[in-house]
Amino acid sequence: MNAAMAVVIAPGSAPELELRGPLDEDALREALAGLPSGTTTLRRHTATHHTLRLPRQHSPAGTVADLLTTPGARPRRTSARPQAPRTAWAGAGEGPAGREASGGVGGLGGPAAQPATGLPASARQREVLLDSLTGRPGAGLHVEQLHWRWYGPLDTGRFHAAWQRVFAQEPVLRAAFADRARADGCGAGPRVLVHAHASPEIVRHHHGSADWHSLLASERLRPFDLHRPGLMRIALLDEGPGSAGPTRIALTHHHAMLDGWSVRLLLRAFYRAYRAEGRSTGGERRPDVRDHLRWLAGQDLAPPRAFWSQAAPVPGCRTLPCPPAHATAAEGGSRRGRGLARERLTPSEAARLRDWAAGHGAAESTALHAAWAMLLYRSGGAGAVPAPVAFAMAVSGRGIALEGAAGIPAPLRNALPVHVEVDPAAPLRLLLADLRDRALGAAAYEWVSAGQIREWSGRTEPGGLTESLLFFEGAQGRPPGRDGRDGRDPLGSELAAEGCRVDPPQTTVPSTPQPVVVSARHDADGALLLTAVNDRTRVADGEAAAALARTARLLRAFPVLADGTTRVGEILRTLGDPGDPGDPGDLPTAGPAAPAPVPPGGGPRTLRAAERPGAGTILLVPPPAAPKDCYDALVHAHRGPEALTTITAPADAPACLAALRPALAAGEPLLLGCFSGGGSVAYEVAQRVAAHGWLPPLVAIAGTADGSPESVRRLARTLAAAGRPG
Repeated sequence: MNAAMAVVIAPGSAPELELRGPLDEDALREALAGLPSGTTTLRRHTATHHTLRLPRQHSPAGTVADLLTTPGARPRRTSARPQAPRTAWAGAGEGPAGREASGGVGGLGGPAAQPATGLPASARQREVLLDSLTGRPGAGLHVEQLHWRWYGPLDTGRFHAAWQRVFAQEPVLRAAFADRARADGCGAGPRVLVHAHASPEIVRHHHGSADWHSLLASERLRPFDLHRPGLMRIALLDEGPGSAGPTRIALTHHHAMLDGWSVRLLLRAFYRAYRAEGRSTGGERRPDVRDHLRWLAGQDLAPPRAFWSQAAPVPGCRTLPCPPAHATAAEGGSRRGRGLARERLTPSEAARLRDWAAGHGAAESTALHAAWAMLLYRSGGAGAVPAPVAFAMAVSGRGIALEGAAGIPAPLRNALPVHVEVDPAAPLRLLLADLRDRALGAAAYEWVSAGQIREWSGRTEPGGLTESLLFFEGAQGRPPGRDGRDGRDPLGSELAAEGCRVDPPQTTVPSTPQPVVVSARHDADGALLLTAVNDRTRVADGEAAAALARTARLLRAFPVLADGTTRVGEILRTLGDPGDPGDPGDLPTAGPAAPAPVPPGGGPRTLRAAERPGAGTILLVPPPAAPKDCYDALVHAHRGPEALTTITAPADAPACLAALRPALAAGEPLLLGCFSGGGSVAYEVAQRVAAHGWLPPLVAIAGTADGSPESVRRLARTLAAAGRPG
C-alpha cells in the first residue's frame, strides 16, 4: 500500500471510509479479506479519492483503515475466512460526485443526514451517560434493581399484556436516546426520543434453570441498548416446579431514564393493568418525561448559579471516612467489584433517634448527615481545629414548581453536594442546625445537576466535589397516584381475591461513581437498616464496613449522650476504638483522601489549548509502541483553532474516553486523529460515544509514527480536511 494513503472514517451503522491517495486495489482486497460476509461499496470520485462503504453494523473499520494506511501492509488470509467480501464499484458518473455522493464527510460533528427529532437530554441524564461511557467496563454504573416475590399463579401472557398496556400509557417506557450516527443539526449532545410503540423485555426462567443470585447479577451487568426504548427489563424465576408459585421477579432499570420512585409508580400502574387483564385502564400519562425536559429547558440558570457558586464544597474538604484503598491493599483494597456492609438499628433505637432529631428541629436524615460528617472530620486527624467536610445527599428531584412532578416517571432523583465545617469544640446541635439549613437551601435547586454545580463552583482540579453519597429512603408504602397524591386503591385486596399476593419490592443499592454509597431505610417493623456499598478500587471492604459500624454507633449515641451543650468531640470519643485518646485534639489519623485512579493507558496530555471557547478538541490516539512525543510536532504543523490532546501510550478506549469527557460534557466539536496503527482504538472510541447518545466524532488516519516530517504534515493535512465543514 502506498504510504500516501490517508483515511477519514465516518462512524455509523454502515461506516464510510473516505480514502485519499493512490488506491492499490490488490491491497484493498487483502484488507477486506477478513471481514464478515457482506457487500462493500467503493465509489470512485477521482484517481486519488474514493469512498468505501462497509456492511451495516460492521465494527473493524478502524482495523481496515490501519491496514490501508500502513506502507507495505499485506494481511494474510486465514482458513476461517478465505474469501473477501464482494465489492461493488460505483463510478463517478453513476451518481453525484464528491461528498454528497458518498454520504459526505462534514465538519467535526460528522456527516450530513436527516434531522433527528426529540428533546435535548437533561444535564443529569448527560452526566449519567458520561459516567456509563467513561466508567470501568462491566461496572454496571447507574443500573438499579427491584426484586420481590409473587405468591400464587402468575399467567405469563396476562403479565406481558399488562406491561404492554403500561408501555402504551407511559411515554417514559417508549423513550430512548436518539441514534446520532449522522449529524442532524440539533447539537452534539444526546437527545431523548419518545417512540410511538415499544414492547417490554420479559424473560421467564423455569424452576431449576437458573440460580436467583446469579440471575440478579447477570441482569444487573448486562448492558442496556440506550437507543432501544424502554430502559427496563424484567426477569421471572419460578421457585417451584408447578404453576402455583411462588415466582421471583427482578426488574432492572437504567438511571438515564428511570429512578427508583419512577419504577414504583410504574409497578402500581402494572398491578392495575394486570387486574384489568391488560385492558385499557386510562389514557397516556401527563405530565410526562417530555414535560419535565421542557420545564428544565425553560429554567433561568442565574439564581442557581449564584447559589451554588457559594454553596458548593470548597477545596480541601475531607471527603472519605477511611483510608484510600491503595493504602490498605493487604486488606483487599486492590480488589475489583463492589463490597457490601449492613447495620441495623432496632425499632426502639430508631424511634429514639427520630424523637431526638425532632427535638432539635431536624429529621432522621439530618442525624445521618451529622454522623457521616463527623466521621469525615475524624478521618483527617488534624487535631481539634475546625475543618470542612463534603458529601453528596440524594434528593427526589420532585420538589419542583412543575404541576404533577411527584407523579412523573422520569430520572428526577439527583445527588447534591453538601459541605459543612465541623468544629469538635462546638455543640452537636449547631452542626445539626447547619446541616438542616444547608439541605433546605439546596432543596430550592434540587433539579440542578452535579456537573453544573461543579462548573459554577470554579473548581478545576481532577475528580468530583464529593466521594460519598447518602441516601435516606422514604417509607416503602404505595407511591402517589397520577395526581401526585397518595393513592388509596384496593389493588392488593383485589389481587388477593384471585389467589395472588406480592411482597413489597426490595431495592439493590445501585452502582454509582462515588467510592462509598450509604443508604438508610425503615423495614416493616420500624427498624432502621443501613447499607454501605463500596468500590473496592477506592475503598477496602473492611474500611467501608468499619465506617458504617461507626455511623450506627454514633446514631445510637446521639439520643443517649447528646443534649443541648454536648460537644462534637465528646461524641466522637464514644466510638471507643483501640488507641483513641480522650482528647478530641488527638483524633486518630486515617490519611488524606485518595485521588481518582488514573485510567488504564495513562492520563491525558494537553499539547495545545484551544484558541477560543467552543473551538473543539482533537484527541490524538497513539499507535501501539509509539514514542510519548510522537504527536508533539503537530502543535506547529496543524494550525487549527482546536485543542490538541493525546494519551500516554499504550492507549486504550477507556483512557481516551476519560480524556474526552470534558469536551463531551461541554458539547464541543470533536475529532479523533492518529497515525496508522491507532485507528482500531480510535474507531472503538467513536462507536462507544455514539452508543451513549452523542454524535460520533470522525476518525482521521494518516502517516506513521516514524518521526518523519512528511508523516506529520500528512496527518496535519488530513486533520484539517476532516475538520472543515461541508
